[in-house]
This record gives sequence, C-alpha cells and structure tokens, in this order.
Amino acid sequence: MGLDYHVEFDGHYYSVPHALARQQVDVRATGATVEVFHRGQRVAAHARSDRGGHTTVRDHMPPNHRAATSEWNPGRLLNWAASIGPHATAVVKHLLSSRQHPEQAYRACLGVLRLGRDYGQPRLEAACARAIELKSPSYRFIASTLKNGLDAPSEPAVQAELPKQHANLRGPSYFH
Repeated sequence: MGLDYHVEFDGHYYSVPHALARQQVDVRATGATVEVFHRGQRVAAHARSDRGGHTTVRDHMPPNHRAATSEWNPGRLLNWAASIGPHATAVVKHLLSSRQHPEQAYRACLGVLRLGRDYGQPRLEAACARAIELKSPSYRFIASTLKNGLDAPSEPAVQAELPKQHANLRGPSYFH
C-alpha cells in the first residue's frame, strides 16, 4: 500500500482505513468488486471501478483529512475562483467535476488558486484562459505557464513582405 490510505489495483486507487497506511494488505477482486484484507480480515470492499481514479470511503479518512474536507467545500473554492475571474472559475469547476469525489480535487484547486498570491490575480486569470483554450486545465499546466511567462496573450507574428522588385528577381520569362 502507498503512503496514503489508498491501495492501487489495476490502475485505480481504493481506500482502506487510514490506520493501515503503509501496512501490507491483500486484494481480492472479481469483475464487480474489490476487497482488501489485512491479516485475513476484510477491511474494505468497493465496487470495481475503471482505471485512473480514486474510490474513497469517508470513514477511511484520518480525522485531520475529514476536518480539512469539511472546512473546504466546492462552493467556497468556486467563490474564491469567481473573485479572480471567469476562467479561474471554469478551471476549478473542471477540476471538481473531473473526480468521483470533489474532495479529491481540493488540493489541485487550492494549488491553482494560491498561484494568484505569487503571480497576481490578473496573470492567474490569463493563465487559466490559456489552459482552457489549449484544453489543459490542470495545476501543472497553469503553474508552468505562469513560471515561464506564457500567460500573456500572444501577439500575431508580423510577416515581413518581400519587395516586389529587386535585382535577383528573374520572373517567368527566365524559365522558358
């Protein structure tokens, strides 16, 4: 089992009671369920889920994690994002809706919103707009955009026009 209270099975993370973090557990899976055993005792049972997500039972969370998730909620995060701008709000909505449990997105949302303290809210809003435009609304993309100064709207490149006449211009008659 990993450092937190989730065990990975077939590309998906399933919660177990937090007291078992870093303990060795056994997993038994069927087509519909995933069961977790510790020393022969079943400690968790979950409906089997697709790869790439988390399944968390609130009772498995440590008390400090439960308290943190009760202190923060989607409404509070969305209000903070709305104070920055519509693009920041859209990014937070996307992050919250991309997880089965919104609590699993709180860390990413808080990370995005706290970037406004380091870089300023106008730059964060611009970086969120760019992330939405490029279909990459993630903390990593937005932080990288701000760090590398790519949040400013790009100006179209001015293409220099070639002169219509010059000494090396041959014309169509040269090739016949």
